[in-house]
Amino acid sequence: MHVTERQARIIEQARSSGRVAVEDLATRFAVTPQTIRKDLNDLCDAQLLTRIHGGATFPRGTENVRYDARRQIAAAEKQAIGAAAAAIIPDGASLFINIGTTTEAVGEGLVSHRDLMVITNNLNVANHLRVLDDVEVVIAGGVVRQSDGGIVGEAAVDFIRQFKVDYAVIGASAIDPDGALLDYDFREVKVAQAIIANARHVILVADSTKFERTAPVRIAQISQVHTFITDQCDSPTIKTLCQQSGVRLIEAARSEHEIVL
Repeated sequence: MHVTERQARIIEQARSSGRVAVEDLATRFAVTPQTIRKDLNDLCDAQLLTRIHGGATFPRGTENVRYDARRQIAAAEKQAIGAAAAAIIPDGASLFINIGTTTEAVGEGLVSHRDLMVITNNLNVANHLRVLDDVEVVIAGGVVRQSDGGIVGEAAVDFIRQFKVDYAVIGASAIDPDGALLDYDFREVKVAQAIIANARHVILVADSTKFERTAPVRIAQISQVHTFITDQCDSPTIKTLCQQSGVRLIEAARSEHEIVL
């Protein structure tokens, strides 16, 4: 389904508070309760929210938000993160780009780069970059996930292991307070782990909503990345973990990037 701007804001509200109520949403958006009920029915039919009496709830920690909705959540923040990540990747580099809407924003930020070799298991990134004369795109083999165009599975893992690249761009569905990077699909996690193991410099890109979420499968620890780019990090614990592990922290949405070396 196409998610409207109001529906994307409803999803984000449900994500931050756990549940939303029809009457509260009608007041917030200055529309009728009937309009909100239709929004909630559409979102629940698409399995983006779960209907309850008088409102809806956000999916549990074992469920991910659908791809179309994820693209619209924190869209401006992801664009800023993508631009900041692209700025530290030089021309002539080789890199992995993993699955995710934030990693796709990095791909969009690379359009003016020259002489890149991009290896990806993300069909959306491949389609965006393949038309550029100065970018060589290499696509991993494996099972294509219908929900988002991600390529997963053992074939993709074996393919990734053939390379040793300058940079890796990875995302995460959630970041735990202890620094664990988490996701929903164990097949995707296996690919991400192979990417981390075969890159000289690992860049984690994740917007600040990921601090408020949870997911069941561990990708890695934040100490295993070299640079972490987010829109803003208000977690003293995560900042301390970055400092202790020598992770460079870039807050792309602040007036001045905060960098921890």
